[in-house]
Amino acid sequence: MTDLTAADATLAPAKPAIKPARPYFSSGPCAKPPGWSPEKLAVESLGRSHRSKLGKTRLQYSIDLMRELLRLPDTHRIGIVPGSDTGAFEMAMWTMLGARPVTTLAWESFGEGWVTDAVKQLKLDPTVLRADYGQLPDLNAVDWSNDVLFTWNGTTSGVRVPNGDWIADDREGLSFADATSAVFAYDLPWDKIDVATFSWQKVLGGEGAHGVLILGPRAVERLETYTPAWPLPKVFRLVSKGKLVEGVFKGETINTPSMLAVEDAIFALEWGKGLGGAEGLIARSDANAAALDKIVAERDWLGHLAEDAAIRSRTSVCLTVEGADADFIKKFAGLLEKEGAAYDVAGYRDAPAGLRIWCGATVDTADIEALGPWLDWAYATAKAG
Repeated sequence: MTDLTAADATLAPAKPAIKPARPYFSSGPCAKPPGWSPEKLAVESLGRSHRSKLGKTRLQYSIDLMRELLRLPDTHRIGIVPGSDTGAFEMAMWTMLGARPVTTLAWESFGEGWVTDAVKQLKLDPTVLRADYGQLPDLNAVDWSNDVLFTWNGTTSGVRVPNGDWIADDREGLSFADATSAVFAYDLPWDKIDVATFSWQKVLGGEGAHGVLILGPRAVERLETYTPAWPLPKVFRLVSKGKLVEGVFKGETINTPSMLAVEDAIFALEWGKGLGGAEGLIARSDANAAALDKIVAERDWLGHLAEDAAIRSRTSVCLTVEGADADFIKKFAGLLEKEGAAYDVAGYRDAPAGLRIWCGATVDTADIEALGPWLDWAYATAKAG
């Protein structure tokens, strides 16, 4: 069916009858958990000091929930730090790098950002292993006598490492995983990860500004035995008198956190626990990614930027659109937003022109399924225009 859009009988496709109930497909901040509303958040901690007994209890509770849902071993510590995932990863770099040679892996914009910091700010002269968007560098080429920096799931490229098998058990260096689009969506091998960072605003659909820093025992040893050559700002300091500041990993944050953001994260964590924990969250992400895969498979004009399914993200899924440039994608995404059918689906500004659909656990599979006809409509409408 078609609609007549002008007196000259120019044809445009009909709009689909059903819209996604929650058209939130942004890759960060991501969709809130189903059933979320601000009225459902606990507010007793608001207006109270984060160092009060109540404030510390709520911060510790959020850490305990994260540990439970991530199935994190007791050997690993969890701290809430400033600056979202970026702040957490910068903290790890500035406090621990320099003790050994460094290898950085980059196949998308955030990994490239860590290269820039290592080269231009810390002046470490790292070994850099790069790959184009949609691909991975040769993981077998990594020298594990070095400290190694990588993104577990590249948010801007839709590419992830397939597993942790490539990380050496007998590594001399530390593994630093920017895992912000991976935690709660994959079963991560914590014995392979010395440092991990993420933010609540991804798979949990929480608010931004705060990051989470996870340290394994080898990372703690590094902190307590190595002093960087450069000065550290206060918000990066994790050691006092040669010992780890344990309070940071018991809810005693370095700076003042937003207790509203903490309560929002607790809501999401409790929601995830109600799904059965990690298994339930992973299952939702997998179902969403499978539904989007089906949409792509049924359309010859739509493709995956990551062609190899073994390294394809199941959260930030990046798609190619036949013949599209940046202007076409801007128009495509604008049409969907104007109709309230999908928000924030244009690819990242530094990535190849295309779409990016978040498939994390807070998205409902029915909304992914309802998105398919709207992608058809926007594509045909943009081409007709």
